[in-house]
Amino acid sequence: MTELQGESNSYYVHPTAIVESLAIGEGTKIWHFAHVRHGSKIGKNCNIGKSVYIDIDAEIGSNVKIQNFVSIYRGVVIEDDVFVGPSATFTNDLYPRAFIWDESHVSATRICRGASIGANATLVCGITVGEYAMIGAGSVVAKDVPPFGLVLGNPAHQKGYVCYCGHRLKRDVTTSVYKCPNCGKSVEIYV
Repeated sequence: MTELQGESNSYYVHPTAIVESLAIGEGTKIWHFAHVRHGSKIGKNCNIGKSVYIDIDAEIGSNVKIQNFVSIYRGVVIEDDVFVGPSATFTNDLYPRAFIWDESHVSATRICRGASIGANATLVCGITVGEYAMIGAGSVVAKDVPPFGLVLGNPAHQKGYVCYCGHRLKRDVTTSVYKCPNCGKSVEIYV
């Protein structure tokens, strides 16, 4: 392993990766053919998979796992403890044209703490994915996802709620409390 120094932290960069940013947290691993642009920020203990592209000014928190072939464009903010599945797609322009581009077209997207995004999911820019939400593989998400929300399909629709551990929550019909049959945790959800 080759360890590099950036902002007085050590992290690993595969020899085929291109890393222009120095704002990379300790313990992060950047794998084959990844490209991390200048001005981007990556937290501690992240795993950046093969052929991942991280654009100028994109922000990634700590303990984030980004699987192979994901592109994270300017305007995307990913908080701590997020999982991004292989080939998930983020966008950043609601009105894309090859012949018209300026920074005013960037529309922000936020992925909140603990959320999971399935393989090949597409996230249309300008949305927020709430804490610990889960987006199913192949889903196309064009609107906000609530905390703990489970969304599936094209277009994505909410199909319930998930626990911190990722399993579906079951609602106590007399309260707003949902309980996990897997780990036993309870989550209070206000709709």
